[in-house]
Amino acid sequence: MSLTRLPRRALIAALLALAAGAHAQDGKPRIDQPWIRATPAVGAGYLSITGGAAADKLVGASSDAAASVELHTHKVEGGVARMRQVDDVPVPAGQKVEFRPGGLHLMLVGLKRPLKDGEQVAVTLRFEKAGAMPVNFVVDNQRAAQPTAAADPHGGHKH
Repeated sequence: MSLTRLPRRALIAALLALAAGAHAQDGKPRIDQPWIRATPAVGAGYLSITGGAAADKLVGASSDAAASVELHTHKVEGGVARMRQVDDVPVPAGQKVEFRPGGLHLMLVGLKRPLKDGEQVAVTLRFEKAGAMPVNFVVDNQRAAQPTAAADPHGGHKH
C-alpha cells in the first residue's frame, strides 16, 4: 500500500515514527535512566550512555542546581576507597558506559538548595563531538538505598 492510500491518522503516525527513529539514529550518544542521589551538600548522578555512530568523550557537565558538576571515578587504592575527578570519559561508538554507585558518577558539588525525592534536576552534559545535551535527572534517594547502591562510599569518601 502506498503512503498516499493510508488514512490521514495512520500517515501522521507513520511520519512521527520515522521522525522519532531518525532522532534516535542521529549519531549522538543516547542517555538512559538518569538519576541523582542527594545529600545536603552534594549530589551524585548516575546514568548510562550508549555511544552514537562515532566514538566520543564526555568532557564536562553543568547544572543550575549546583556550583559545579564534576566527572568522577571510584578506585580502591591500598584498601581505601577514593573518589578521583577525571577530565573526560570515553564513550566508544555503539557501546554502553555505565555511571553507577561505586564507579563512574557525576558529582554535583555545592548544591544551591536541598534536592527532594521525585523532583527533576536539569543537567547539561558536554560531549567533545556531540556538543551539549540537556538531560533531566530524577532525584531518587530510595533507589540509592537498594542493595546495588549499598556499596556506594559517598557517605565518607575521600578525594
